[in-house]
Amino acid sequence: MTDSERGTRRAFVLVVATLVGLHACMAATRVAAPLAVLEQGFPEWTVGAMLSLYGLAPIALSMWAGRMADRHGFHRPVCLSVIGALLGAVLPVITQHIVALAISGLLTGGAVAFAAVAIQREAGQMARDPGDLKRVFSWVALGPALSNAFAPVIAGLLIDHAGYRAAFAFGALLPLLAAWAAWLVPRAAPVHAAGAASAFGQGSVMELWRAPVLRNLLLVNVAMAASWDAHSFTVPVVGHARELSASAIGLVLGSFAVAATVVRLVITGFAHRIDEQRALSAATSVAAVALLAYAWLPGALGMMAGSAVLGLALGSVQPMVLSMLHQAAPPGRQGQALALRMLFTNAATIAMPVGFGFLAAATTSAAPMWFMAAVLLAARVPVRRLVRR
Repeated sequence: MTDSERGTRRAFVLVVATLVGLHACMAATRVAAPLAVLEQGFPEWTVGAMLSLYGLAPIALSMWAGRMADRHGFHRPVCLSVIGALLGAVLPVITQHIVALAISGLLTGGAVAFAAVAIQREAGQMARDPGDLKRVFSWVALGPALSNAFAPVIAGLLIDHAGYRAAFAFGALLPLLAAWAAWLVPRAAPVHAAGAASAFGQGSVMELWRAPVLRNLLLVNVAMAASWDAHSFTVPVVGHARELSASAIGLVLGSFAVAATVVRLVITGFAHRIDEQRALSAATSVAAVALLAYAWLPGALGMMAGSAVLGLALGSVQPMVLSMLHQAAPPGRQGQALALRMLFTNAATIAMPVGFGFLAAATTSAAPMWFMAAVLLAARVPVRRLVRR
């Protein structure tokens, strides 16, 4: 291995570590905030509204994040994200008033989304060839999976044994770790967005949407992301209704994250042998079946098993989508394509949890998962179009 390859590998590890720190901050607050809301006696729909706030700021910031990433690269967007995440995690340490929890969701959710565009773009630039993109993005996708594996569990344990303030304080430490990792990433010379896109021309975001491959990828990705949100919403609500402890609920969420981590590790070893379209088709089928069966799974162990199956299916999607998106994006506009994906994903993150809350209140707590199973079956249409192309 040459010195250049070693330097690239070290920089890539630091980029992923930055994502882990920021995402773990959001994951810890995302578990603690809904439980704090329920503990204060607020109704179930409030939990859905609270979770939707984590996707509100990214809608306003995503396209700005994409243009900033294409223009300035990695460090400036990440610096802004660290500041936002730190403020969002510190605020609930001071007070767990519902307004403070809402502002925390806005700041930490926006910080992760803003940084993720720059991180994904930076990682894609490190890939040697198209086949290497799946491996690169599998490791990038391990960042959120790893943070979801340990942050909810630690947050749940802290809530049970030290209180909500300790759980939020744990979340506040994580952006500092992300800042340290980002500082060590070598700085590249900034590339002006206009110059980067000169061979392609200055186009609008809607030109990206009109591209068939990008459009179908975005539709599939939104369906999968909304299914992830349905799981995140249903587990605390069902667990609370079944009188599970915060630690048990954290373990159920952690089993989902561990499964997503495992499948992404497998992808890193077999990246060149995996066909992205077939993988997406299999993932939609498995996830739909798991969502339909989840309501009948007994106890915490049953919920952990169902969450693990769902984690395997949904966890395999992001590396495939990011790989195909990076290849389909026009030269010099990868950041904008990634930002468009972020925009659609977080729009679903806002709309779906609120709808999940009202749907669960009007029917049953498992209804959001049944609804998303139907959506995943419908998502097989754009998947088949990807296969034909």
